[in-house]
Amino acid sequence: MTEALSSLEKPPALGDPEERRGGTGTARFVLSKIGGALASLALVVVLGFFLFRTLPGDPVRFMVRDRPTDPKMMAELRAQMGVDKPLLQQFWDYVVGLLQGDMGVSYLQRRPVFDMVGERLWPTILLVGSATVLAVALGLWLGVRAGWRRGSRFDKVQTGIALTLWSVPQFWLGLMLLVATNGLFPSRGMHSPDVEPGFFSEGLDVLHHLVLPCVTLLVVFYAQYMLVMRSSLIGEMNSDYLTTARAKGLRDDLVRKRHAVPNALLPTVTLVFMQFGMVVSGAVSVEAVFSWPGLGQLLYEALRGPDLPVLQGVFVTLAGAVVLMNLLAELLYRVLDPRVRTA
Repeated sequence: MTEALSSLEKPPALGDPEERRGGTGTARFVLSKIGGALASLALVVVLGFFLFRTLPGDPVRFMVRDRPTDPKMMAELRAQMGVDKPLLQQFWDYVVGLLQGDMGVSYLQRRPVFDMVGERLWPTILLVGSATVLAVALGLWLGVRAGWRRGSRFDKVQTGIALTLWSVPQFWLGLMLLVATNGLFPSRGMHSPDVEPGFFSEGLDVLHHLVLPCVTLLVVFYAQYMLVMRSSLIGEMNSDYLTTARAKGLRDDLVRKRHAVPNALLPTVTLVFMQFGMVVSGAVSVEAVFSWPGLGQLLYEALRGPDLPVLQGVFVTLAGAVVLMNLLAELLYRVLDPRVRTA
């Protein structure tokens, strides 16, 4: 009997199936999500290539516009660009080059697309990153207070404002801000031509140019975070663990900060990662309005050609950001919520 009891109390040996099950399940989950992300990226590459081939316009004719050009020279330009090949052969060459880190060469600027995308990526990250950080901070702060005071005047006003701003088109809001500020902030570009050289002066100049496009993104996206946080907190307010915390004598603000808010943050944090990729894509119209030298402006310039390699490169970059952020959101949610790990 003693030996039987001791064998029951003994923990499972290292390497037993019960102990390995959690690690195997996590590895299987991560691999499945990575596989899904890679499949999504492959679909993005296929759609991006064939979608832009349906755009009207001839890139060769656009390059030689307003200039009399010999048909033989135009045929040579088409051969140099590779647009004279069959469509499937063009797609195969594009995929092989993409796997080697080659996005092609711009038809108009005759520069590697990879370099052009790299130059425009950091201004977009600066704009989107600043707007996202401010939108998350403001949205969570207002969402917690509106949800905790459900039905109050503060809740009704903030919810009404958020619903209104969430439905406003970004480009229209940007134009309205330009009219409202009336030259108070720069309306074009990222740098002033007459700024004095120096880290401090150039940094302030960039921040001055950043105000209007950042506020445009901030106003639209904070509303979404605010509404989600409010809804999530309201869903937690009648939970049993909050009733237990109050029964223990905890003050109402401590119940909110220590118990309700951390649990309500789970879907909101996941949404932040999922929406970050969408914010990058949504910055296209804002960058076009303010001539911000990011990926959105590069995409706008390439559409006028059409500069197909640039269009494809920007499309793959923006769509890849969405896929990557969705992958991180799914992995992060499994880390934050124990219920998902045990499912």
